[in-house]
Parts: sequence; structure tokens; C-alpha cells
Amino acid sequence: MVKIKTATGPSTTLKPTVLIVATDRWYPTARLAIALAHAGCAVHAVCPAGHPLSKIRTVQRLHDYNGLMPLMSLERAIARTNPDLVIPADDLATRHLHQLNVRERHRRGAGSPICELIQRSLGAAQSYDILGARSASIQIAQEEGVHAPKTEVIADRVALRNWIAHTGFPTVLKANGTSGGNGVRVVNSLEEAEQAFRKLQAPPLLARAVKHALVDRDLTLIRPSLTRRRSTVNAQTFVAGREATSTLVCWEGAVLASLHFEVLEKAAATGHATVVRLIEHQEMAAAADKIVRRLQLSGFHGLDFMLEENTGAAHLIEINPRTTQVGHLTLGPGRDLPAALYAALTGKNVVPAPRVTESDTIALFPQEWKRDPASPFLFAGYHDVPWEEPALINSCVGGGQKQSLRISGRPARQQSAMSSSGNATPVIEIQSRDWASGQDRL
Repeated sequence: MVKIKTATGPSTTLKPTVLIVATDRWYPTARLAIALAHAGCAVHAVCPAGHPLSKIRTVQRLHDYNGLMPLMSLERAIARTNPDLVIPADDLATRHLHQLNVRERHRRGAGSPICELIQRSLGAAQSYDILGARSASIQIAQEEGVHAPKTEVIADRVALRNWIAHTGFPTVLKANGTSGGNGVRVVNSLEEAEQAFRKLQAPPLLARAVKHALVDRDLTLIRPSLTRRRSTVNAQTFVAGREATSTLVCWEGAVLASLHFEVLEKAAATGHATVVRLIEHQEMAAAADKIVRRLQLSGFHGLDFMLEENTGAAHLIEINPRTTQVGHLTLGPGRDLPAALYAALTGKNVVPAPRVTESDTIALFPQEWKRDPASPFLFAGYHDVPWEEPALINSCVGGGQKQSLRISGRPARQQSAMSSSGNATPVIEIQSRDWASGQDRL
């Protein structure tokens, strides 16, 4: 149990304070913040301007994230918040926390308050380098008896050609430090492989970095672009089958709660999931237990799998040392990650929130709606819209035109469509405003 600090000494009567660290404007981060607050935590966040976290009512304070001085941003937010736990919301946030741990250890020793906070939040420091390298994390999984495809760092074109000569096609190329499928390519020819390798390894173009800084107010690409830092690229043997994912919350090497899903729909061929189906899969659960115990992990983590064709065997293809887009879902005992984390922080019994749906099929919002506004999954399953947060909904439905949900007596002017299972599923009605003509269009 973490002792919650007060001005007069340790106490366990106040809300535990969590500090979410976000470097991009990923919408699911706001959903997790809401779920953590509902579980009983006091939520603060350090994030870039314009983040969806600014649209919700449950974050007590937002702290500025500066992409040119990221560690200083984190250090200031920690000093002002004095959190009991820090939670990275994306891969870059995790890397920043790892780097801050190294810097503080060199400055003040491994027992410094910041080092202790980071290790309490993420787990054993000796695992950080492993989690930051795709090939090293897969090797650990294999040592634990977890099915995982062969994965190897590819240093240059010669190494790439040698890999292909031994493994053939298709093969998968992945860049370290990427997520959401942005750094993944499935290739089927030598020409395609070499082209993908060059693009994955190359530092960000300066023009792209400047555009992100000026238009998107995102400074995270400036430093790697100016320093011409190349990414590490890995090759992985291809596993034919269905994609699946696990999201976990763990504490000192033990899994506290977990959710296991089969991916039914995706934003793109190598993109993030937009529709998932809740499943029970003993092999996925066992792999999670083994990985968490071996690496002595704490906090939120995600595991990506391929469920092999014909056999259904789970092959671990990636470990994500951060929150994932489904971590906010409360689906009953053992499947409520925020409630399990709150219990670990306070020493209280786990009290899961009411299950949000009895449907196993979940269409993630706005991911599936953006992929296909007419998707049958929006009707046949549970559409995970945060109706209680209209400002958050409005912030994420904008497209080329200024769009907003029309709010009336019922949340977001929802309609009800009866699925074959008898569940009423809300349908989103969008009002698009053409600012040139001043007219509203439905």
C-alpha cells in the first residue's frame, strides 16, 4: 500500500493522487482520466496545449508539457503535484520517465524521491531498457515460455537482406518508440522491404517537425529532426491469424486486473483497433502473468498478440509499457483496471464499478465512428460514447468542417437502434457548420 502524504505526515484517508503524463493528444487518455477519478483518485495531468484532457471536468489541474524541455516539464509537474503515482499515456511519455529516472539517479542516487516515484509507478528500473527495445522484450517472453515470433534488430540493408534470405515473405518491420501501427510495415518483396526500412529508420523531416510545431503545437519531433537521430528497426517473422490485445494493471510483479480482446476492426491495416470483442483466453492471461512477474512491472501495460490460424495459439508480438485505449472500460470483477489500481494505492478492497455493457462487442469512440459512420458495429454492439462529457465528444468529432454534437434533452440527441441482441445503441447525430456560408447542415 502506498502511504498518501499530507503536510503533517503519512495518511491513508485522502484520495491518492495520480499524475498522467501525455505527449500527444490521444483521445483515450481523457477516458482513462475520467475512469480513474470515478474510481476515487485525484487526477492531475501534464500534457500539451489543446489536449482532450482539457475538455473534461475530472482533472484537477493541467500542467504544461514542453516538447523541447520534456524532462523539465515532468519535473515541475511532479514537484507541484507531489503524486503517489505517475501514469504514462504514450510511448514517448514512458521514455521521458525512463530518462528522468536515469538523470535523477546520477544526480541524487537511486533513492531520490523522483526515482522512487517512477519505480513505484512503472516497476523495476532494470526492466526499462528491455521494455524500450522490441527485440529484447520478445526475447524475455520466449525465455518465459511464451509463444513469440523471432524478432531481430536490423542494422542496415545487408542485415535486412540476410533476414529475408532466412525467413522469406511476408515479413514485418517495426521501428522502436512508435505506436498505433505508425511504425509497422508488412512487406512482401525485397524492394518493398528496403523502401520501408529506409522510411522507418529515417529521422523526422524538418518540414514535418516544423509543421507539427506551428500548426499542431507539437514540439516532440523538433529534437530528433535537428539531431538527425535514426530509429532502431526490428524485423519480425509474420504470424498468420487474428489480432488480439490485453490491457493490464499490475503491482510489484503481479497482475491486479486485465482485459483480453480480439480485434474485429482497425483504422488501417497496421493501425489501432476500432472494434474489439471481449474474450477469455488462458494463454494470453498466462503470458501476461509471466511477463509481469519476470519484469516486476507496476502500473498500466498492454500486450499485443496474434491468435494463430487453425490452432488459436497466442503469439506475443509486442509489449506496450503504457496505458492503452481500452483501459478505461469497466467490465466487472477482475476487469476494472482503475478500481484495482485504486485498491492497490489505498490498501482497500477492490470495488469494481458497474459493468458498462453486457455486450462483448465494443465499438470504440470516436475511432470506429471516424472509420465508418455507418459501421454495423455501432448498432450491433456497445458504442462506447462518453455521453456525460459533451465537451469531450465535441472536441473529437471535428473534421474538415467545424462540427459539433447537437445537445438537447437527451445526451447528444441520441437515437436508439435495437440490435439483434435487444440492446439499445445510441446513434450520433452531427451538426456541421459551414463557416463560409454561416449555415448549419445535418
